[in-house]
Amino acid sequence: MTARIIHTLALAIAAAAASYATGVMAQVPAAVAAPGETTVATFQGEGAQIYQCKAGNDSKPAWVFREPIATLILDDKTVGRHYAGPTWEDVNGSAVIGKAIGNAPGATANDIPWLKLDVVNHRGGGTLADVSTVQRLDTHGGVLQGTCDHAGDFASVPYSATYVFLRKGG
Repeated sequence: MTARIIHTLALAIAAAAASYATGVMAQVPAAVAAPGETTVATFQGEGAQIYQCKAGNDSKPAWVFREPIATLILDDKTVGRHYAGPTWEDVNGSAVIGKAIGNAPGATANDIPWLKLDVVNHRGGGTLADVSTVQRLDTHGGVLQGTCDHAGDFASVPYSATYVFLRKGG
């Protein structure tokens, strides 16, 4: 191929990728969008949402969300974990803890909500060191339906989500 054809092909691929990315970002609800922020990393989360049966204000037992536990995956490789805090930890030792500041419903009643979280704590100097925002997008599963009978019981519901880690500015 000539250099001109290669250059034209590269431009076409870049335009298609930008169009795809714009389409994906356009689907993110305003409540969880992070305009002006730059993506640092995107990981697939596969795991479970853990619930505990507790007595409610009316003294009747009810399922209460306790914590997530998930593996973070990139290119079919484990690159970290997600757990209570909520905390995301990369295999390089960097970690962030977030606080939810926005949410949008999942696609179905069985899907946990999409979230936008401000990072409130950092640890380590690796991949997640400059992250200021975490988005939980494209959720599948994770919602526990039904009632519980015995306080103290636990239940886990499988889920998956895409976690996008962003930093302020370019």
